[in-house]
Amino acid sequence: MDTMEAVILGVVQGLTEFFPVSSSGHLAMIQSFFGGRETGGVLFEVVVHVATLFAITFFYRARIRELATGFVSRNPAAIEYVGKLAVATLPTVVFGLAARSWIEAQFSNPLFVGCTLLITGGIVATTRWTTPKATAIVPTWGAALAIGLAQALAILPGISRSGSTVAMALAVGVSPLAAAEFSFLMGIIAITGAAVFAVPQLGGIESDVWVRLGLGGGAALVSGLLAISLFVRTLDRNLFHYWAGYCWLVGGGFLVWTLM
Repeated sequence: MDTMEAVILGVVQGLTEFFPVSSSGHLAMIQSFFGGRETGGVLFEVVVHVATLFAITFFYRARIRELATGFVSRNPAAIEYVGKLAVATLPTVVFGLAARSWIEAQFSNPLFVGCTLLITGGIVATTRWTTPKATAIVPTWGAALAIGLAQALAILPGISRSGSTVAMALAVGVSPLAAAEFSFLMGIIAITGAAVFAVPQLGGIESDVWVRLGLGGGAALVSGLLAISLFVRTLDRNLFHYWAGYCWLVGGGFLVWTLM
């Protein structure tokens, strides 16, 4: 990929990581428009995901500080919450390790990406009916596991991580803002794990590739900081389900473009 493509992909990643429209699906679609996924594509996606991780950390810095302080001081509520985040991460680890090669191959399968975007639309649409009934401030252990299973499904390109985890959280009764918080804090663990797996690839990167990685990561960080605040406002105002139409429009349009 060239410099302009790296910046475009970074901006797309930052904007779509937080909205329920699948950042991985958008990256796969744009790379399909550019002629396919290149060598090192997985690493680039990890870099821009790490950039959005910094956006999450900044946005929830007060909550993260509170949990860290409480965990160190052995506060029961903080320890329980961190434990639930860990439990919610387990399904992603298991699925990611078991099907890693197959999952990576789907990024180059435009028909698969288009279909999963349509599925994401269906998932997001359910929040129209579940949001009014969701009132819990903290997820139960069972709810945490259910949200984790939704995150595992979102490893697939085209399935939105924020969309599926927040939709699941709302379905099991977690209030909108608490659902967003749990989803994004859980995402910190998942994104960090993906970055660790990419470390062995760093040794063979040429200097010009580092420049493109840096530009893409920087673009993702800036756009991500803007998107996360807009996402929370959308969720708080019960407008989340409107994103379903976007997923159906883009997913359907991409399928038509692919078939033609």
